[in-house]
Amino acid sequence: MDQVNGSVVTDFVLLGLAHSLGMRVFLFFLFSLFYVGIILGNLFIVFTVIFDSHLHSPMYILLANLSLIDLGLSSTTVPRTISDIFSDCKIISFHSCMIQMFFIHVMGGTEMVLLIAMAYDRYTAICKPLHYLTIMSPKMCMQLIVVAWVIGVIHAVSQFVFVINLPFCGPNNVGSFYCDFPRVIKLACMNTYRLEFVVIANSGFISMGTFFFLIISYIFILVTVRKHSSKDLSKAFFTLSAHITVVVLFFVPCMFLYVWPFPTKSLDTFLAIVDFVLTPVLNPAIYTLRNREMKVAMRRLTTQVVSSGK
Repeated sequence: MDQVNGSVVTDFVLLGLAHSLGMRVFLFFLFSLFYVGIILGNLFIVFTVIFDSHLHSPMYILLANLSLIDLGLSSTTVPRTISDIFSDCKIISFHSCMIQMFFIHVMGGTEMVLLIAMAYDRYTAICKPLHYLTIMSPKMCMQLIVVAWVIGVIHAVSQFVFVINLPFCGPNNVGSFYCDFPRVIKLACMNTYRLEFVVIANSGFISMGTFFFLIISYIFILVTVRKHSSKDLSKAFFTLSAHITVVVLFFVPCMFLYVWPFPTKSLDTFLAIVDFVLTPVLNPAIYTLRNREMKVAMRRLTTQVVSSGK
């Protein structure tokens, strides 16, 4: 074999999701349906925010960026998984595996920071409404988005630079349907204990810390609202419930996958599917079905598209 980075491994073997033909057909149509839903749902939100001037506010600009990230995160794994369903030998090249891992963590790290920015936006809107437009100015909104992407890239690079130079000379079975740092590191021909700890700290502990920080911040917002007016508590909780649902859907699988990176095969697969398939397809529904202004804007955009097509 040709050597890649001083190793003899030029490709990796991915794990299949099913063996029987019936289950493969079912998963093919299920994943294809979900991926189409992810593309249409998230792009619809992006275009609605872009073309509707009523939605040119920080909350909706952040939401549009979240939709783009969800689409990108899902696209790192789902198309490959769909194409591999009917393949008996699921091979991914060394370079493709490295690229997949890199972009998974760019998107994941960016979404993590963006969810913090969205929590800050809701805190400002609910707890400091009179100063909202001053604090969450368009400039501040764009700065938060840029910071989110920069931190996402740093998060990915800080792990990628170590993994890309590891020697791979033995087993090449990843043990999952996609490549990720914890599993690929295990295949290196050297002691990787310290590097595994770096990955767990970088992805696992940061995910856990961010999750609890966000939940505590939402609780703080609700407590603050209750102190000022108990009548506004239900309205604030209704607004925040969508954010809390998205945070739980995104962070809980991350915590299990990286803090406890080798659960049972079935649990590992389920958690990965939640992060890459279920969360990106549910986020548009969660934010649109629970947001009257977004629903009105979407109906307005749909009417304009239909009328222009006549």
